[in-house]
Amino acid sequence: MNAVEIEEALSVLAEQPFDAQEFPFSFLEAFGNKITTIKRLRSGTSNKSDVGGVLQTNNIHIATADPGGVTEKLATLRASPATARGKVRFILATDGDMFEAEDLQTGETVACAYADFSAHFGFFLPLAGISYTKEIKEIEMDMRAARRLNQLYVTLLSDNPDWGTADRRPDMNHFMARLIFCFFAEDTGIFAKGLFTTTLQQMSASDWSITHEIIGEIFRAMNIPTTHEGQVDDRYRRAASIRSWANAFPYVNGGLFSGNLDVPRFSRIARTYLLHIGGLDWRKINPDIFGSMIQAVADDEERGAVGMHYTSVPNILKVLNPLFLDDLREKLEEAGGNLRKLLNLRNRMAKIRVFDPACGSGNFLVIAYKEIRAVEAEVNRRRDEKDRKSDIPLTNFRGIELHDFPAEIARLALIIAEFQCDVLYRGQQLALNEFLPLSAENWITRGNALQLDWLSICPPGGTGVKLVGNNLFSTPLDQAQIDFENEGGETYICGNPPYSGQSEMSAREKDDLAAVFARTTVAWKSLDYVFGWFQKAVEFCSEGAACAAFVATNSICQGQQVPAFWQPCLNSGAKIHFARTSFKWKNLAQNNAGVTVVVVGLTYQPLPAKLFVEDGGDFPTERKVDLIGPYLIPDRDTIIHKVSAPINGLHPMDYGSKPADGGGLIIRSNEYLEIENEIVRRFIKKYLGSDEYIDGRLRYCLWIASDEVEEALTYPFIRDRVELVRGFRAKSTKAKTREQAATAYAFAEIRHGQSSGDDIPLIIPIHTSENRSVLPVGALERGAVVSNAAFALYNAPLWNLSLIASRLHLIWIATVCGKLETRYRYSNTLGWNTFPVPPLTEKNKADLTRCAEDILLAREAHFPATIGDLYDPEKMPADLREAHERNDEVLERIYIGRRFRNDTERLEKLFDLYTKMTASAGAAKKRKAGATA
Repeated sequence: MNAVEIEEALSVLAEQPFDAQEFPFSFLEAFGNKITTIKRLRSGTSNKSDVGGVLQTNNIHIATADPGGVTEKLATLRASPATARGKVRFILATDGDMFEAEDLQTGETVACAYADFSAHFGFFLPLAGISYTKEIKEIEMDMRAARRLNQLYVTLLSDNPDWGTADRRPDMNHFMARLIFCFFAEDTGIFAKGLFTTTLQQMSASDWSITHEIIGEIFRAMNIPTTHEGQVDDRYRRAASIRSWANAFPYVNGGLFSGNLDVPRFSRIARTYLLHIGGLDWRKINPDIFGSMIQAVADDEERGAVGMHYTSVPNILKVLNPLFLDDLREKLEEAGGNLRKLLNLRNRMAKIRVFDPACGSGNFLVIAYKEIRAVEAEVNRRRDEKDRKSDIPLTNFRGIELHDFPAEIARLALIIAEFQCDVLYRGQQLALNEFLPLSAENWITRGNALQLDWLSICPPGGTGVKLVGNNLFSTPLDQAQIDFENEGGETYICGNPPYSGQSEMSAREKDDLAAVFARTTVAWKSLDYVFGWFQKAVEFCSEGAACAAFVATNSICQGQQVPAFWQPCLNSGAKIHFARTSFKWKNLAQNNAGVTVVVVGLTYQPLPAKLFVEDGGDFPTERKVDLIGPYLIPDRDTIIHKVSAPINGLHPMDYGSKPADGGGLIIRSNEYLEIENEIVRRFIKKYLGSDEYIDGRLRYCLWIASDEVEEALTYPFIRDRVELVRGFRAKSTKAKTREQAATAYAFAEIRHGQSSGDDIPLIIPIHTSENRSVLPVGALERGAVVSNAAFALYNAPLWNLSLIASRLHLIWIATVCGKLETRYRYSNTLGWNTFPVPPLTEKNKADLTRCAEDILLAREAHFPATIGDLYDPEKMPADLREAHERNDEVLERIYIGRRFRNDTERLEKLFDLYTKMTASAGAAKKRKAGATA
């Protein structure tokens, strides 16, 4: 179970009547324990409690208490010998009225009313194998709110099917945004405390079926002014015949309550969900990431995992800090108490624009706003101007979003963030005085970011924009009319654009890229969809004082995408001014590995030093470098291109042999076993491609030499199969294949090189899992045939296997060849032919040969385990792992005399050698050309 499912299960348990006998088992069920596990605990088979409770070894010791005895019962659990023997992490006691628990590992405790214990679900997540981090603790309330909103949304759509149609869905989404505002407003002082929920509860108490009418009247009231010419005046409310109980709601404006004020009808269950949402404390809602969770409510595909897909604050700051926030904090530190410098910094921040052209529900914009406000608040504190109104306008935080609901939530999240910052830095009263009515200025544009003009939406020197929208919450959105100067300002483009890979793009996405790159020479058909955002960001930055930084899958700095995009990009004068190497962009789903991403910052501005961050998990390392290359290697801007033959002195590598046979030459394992004639078997060899080699599956093929054809065809089994091949090739649309019908006994393309086909080929899978720590190269038995679904080295010395099985080679392949989906994609022309190898002595080759033999012997010792089994990261045998460690040790000492510290250092050395290798090859080519002339 994931975190959201656990929270829901605990919420249901907390709402049910307390049953002291059943509570421990129900609690454990909420964390995904199997029925058989619960049954063993219930029967006492696995229950090790010595205090009449339930003890699950290595997890938790639970006991129910007599009324008023919870604290004492918890102390009993703590002192229990069984608790120590069972190595439990948690102890828990409750009497159905109070609830207390302790994490014995961290010392943290929980004490609350029984009805509220589900609010602390994150505390117990380790019971489900989910780490309870500070990050989870901070969003517990957001997840609860998102889940309850999700329940309401689904119920309303079920009760009002017409609201789920394409035409009505925008109305439904707009309605949900209005509800969110009302719940937030009644808990933060914008409305009277609990006004919205209490009014709903009281007015529909006797008839739940009129809930929609009550909400509609409240919404109508908030769209009608309560003043005239600056003075309190109820003339407009009286003219509109607003009901007296709705008059307590203020005028909100800003377009949030304008337009269609229809409200879906509520069933009794829907009304109950509505009141449950109102019962939450919305002061604890974080607009930073809450928007992402709310967005999932309106997304049919995402709703099942509501709360699972969001961009965490620490990850967002990995983009925003080096982009501009670190610099602001440094300037604040430099300013100290100097009033002039502090004023200059504040004036600078007032002109900073943050632009997210794939803003979703506004996470990046909200975090950027809050962080800038924090710096501004410190400036004001040092200048003794704490009550000063903020100079940071929301209009400087702009975004583009394709869909209407997240765009609406983004605007709402920014409004909430502004109010929360005002309360935090200026006080509740000043914040309330200036909050309503909402401004009608619009900062989020709804549309396709790759089809819109970014310069008109967020001009870098800023004198306004071209298109005009109605108001802040109009739907659908156009671009806004914001007319104010921003001369001398800075613009920072940021975000987390869509990731669609080149092979996954829809027709519309391909059209988008074609339009973006129409005026360039970039070979865009080989690029991922995200490069549309990079290209538009580069064009934007070339026009003024702007920098950009995006999160994207690490494939953008690997393989063919580097020469295709980065070479022309960097040749245009753009520079990578900071980068963060690969890290996992995780969510809260249980055991979720997350997508591997990088952060890349781009600019045309003359920045003397570039920031390079090697992620390293919990311990990232930062350093300033002169330049960052397109493969995200510091001080190396070399780009690797395909070459048809090795430039490193290594043995040539090619694809395996291609049958083009219609199945005639290929023999399945069961068919081979049925062949009893030993002479027929003499014309058969083992036949392996990537899948067969990794999975340990056997296939065979007919392999008939030209001088053996006459004899082979005397056997009916062979003759029938050759005729099948002949017929298949004769019908081909390709002339060359039809010509090969004359030699139907042989493979269409034989790539054994100059060998007789009786050598020991090395096989290299074309694709392999990213979870493997080495490339699964292998040595086949003598005479085996490698299929064209793999690469092969023929007649190559065994020490070549040592090179391919090394960490050095894996990192090279991952970087210069890239990936297919998430799997490593091998290339002979791009990866093997270019792999830098220092001059090897005979002793070096002998040492590497021994390493290769040790690897093969370690595999042999675990027969019949397959390569897939052996290289499963969770099951890799210790002796095989040690053999690979020795191989890396020997090889890396050949390169630099010691082990490399990390992969970045490996790549730096490889790129150094590549530069020298290509320079030498170029010089030799010139000498040869000169001699010929």
